[in-house]
Amino acid sequence: MNTSTETQKDAVIAVEDARISFGAVKALNGAQLAIMPGECLGLVGHNGAGKSTIVNVINGGLTPHAGRIFADGAIQERYGINVARAHGVRCVFQELSLCPNLTVIENTRILHRELGGPGWRAKAREVIGRSLDAVFPNHGIDPAVTVGSLSIAERQMVEIAMAFSDAGIKPRLIILDEPTSSLDSGLAGKMLDYVQSFIAAGGSVIFISHILHEVLAVADRIVVMKDGGVAAERASGDFTEKSLVEAMGSVVKNETRQHSGRDLNAAPVVLEQRDTGLPFAAREGEIVGLAGLSGHGQTEMLLRLHRLRSRNWLPQRDPAVTFVAGDRRLNGIFERWSILRNLSVAALGDLVHRGLVNERAERSKAEDWRERIEIRTQNLDGGVLSLSGGNQQKVLFARALSTRAPVVLMDDPMRGVDVGTKQEVYRIIREEAAAGRTFVWYSTEMEEVCLCDRVFVFREGRIVAELTGEEVTEANILAASFAGLPA
Repeated sequence: MNTSTETQKDAVIAVEDARISFGAVKALNGAQLAIMPGECLGLVGHNGAGKSTIVNVINGGLTPHAGRIFADGAIQERYGINVARAHGVRCVFQELSLCPNLTVIENTRILHRELGGPGWRAKAREVIGRSLDAVFPNHGIDPAVTVGSLSIAERQMVEIAMAFSDAGIKPRLIILDEPTSSLDSGLAGKMLDYVQSFIAAGGSVIFISHILHEVLAVADRIVVMKDGGVAAERASGDFTEKSLVEAMGSVVKNETRQHSGRDLNAAPVVLEQRDTGLPFAAREGEIVGLAGLSGHGQTEMLLRLHRLRSRNWLPQRDPAVTFVAGDRRLNGIFERWSILRNLSVAALGDLVHRGLVNERAERSKAEDWRERIEIRTQNLDGGVLSLSGGNQQKVLFARALSTRAPVVLMDDPMRGVDVGTKQEVYRIIREEAAAGRTFVWYSTEMEEVCLCDRVFVFREGRIVAELTGEEVTEANILAASFAGLPA
């Protein structure tokens, strides 16, 4: 949809010919976007395509170096965060923005300035409680708890509910950036149902996700971004998953489970736990999945397995285990370090000679992994926060695989990673597993769990089912996940 005069007049927010550069990188290169009342706009593209940048323009966090912004038909000369909020623009970031040391109630007060004065805590509790109940029925979250004590899924639920909450300024345009990346299928379904009702009532949503079937299901119109501009724009019904991927610039590859070709049951056990309901075991060369509803003990299992195999914080030349964090901002990246240092830190045992880092070997290793999984940067010395969220996640994945560790533990590692990179990472995982490396992989995406050789399904902190080979299907995993739970 071109930002014509008529479109500008009718749009909640319209961006015309926006241009932003960070050094030599053109983050936006003449991008234009218009969001109409009562529509869900799907926004897709590879990591670094410009999605996060144009979102930051719309929410007032970035001012374009060139171009114009319209709000309710009027050109905005001084568009910023305050103007965006006054027009009902809210954003749920891929990198969650809640203050972990404050309660849910206190975070709600920060978002809603109008909640000040005597009795503000009770007002804030009512506002966020009402929204949580609407978006995630039976959520079980106490607004009085500290955000840092919540699981990552619960934090994402709170941030989503907060964006839809109304304390005086009605939400009109909600930007959802990878909103289901930490939610299981049940929670994601509740959120998507609420999005549909919000749109039906006249609200507008920008929906950003690498889970393409979600975009196709919820969006009325889809915009594909590439290299800082709009590469394609059509009604969602005119796209398929295949044509969406092609518009982004990738060739679709059919994903099928590929086993190692040997009897994995005869391979030696490299990880074992007996106090987890059904016994857990992972064998050499296996890709083992942890499944079930989010927050039912999968991450805790990964942390327990890591403690069993690694009790030394010092970098080792031959580490027993390595870990890919899902919550990269909390326990993944070193925010003040460069991309190069973030990538190489786990492999220092290989890179240090007589107490000094071999900088040439360090850079060679980093460049090799940058090319293998296409980390979108020309400058490894730049700060890691200069990368998009998906590219930061690629750095964590490269960090883990660049070590000698025979066991790789992965806590939902593909959150926010584009479909083309996912396919490349799947290929690397298969190759590494075929060479004898063991992967234990928790994922909230069913298609990833179904790529595993063996799957353990968790419920209420314990393993309730073990599936292998052809038993690993979505139907079997869901049946085990929900069996015995109240309706």
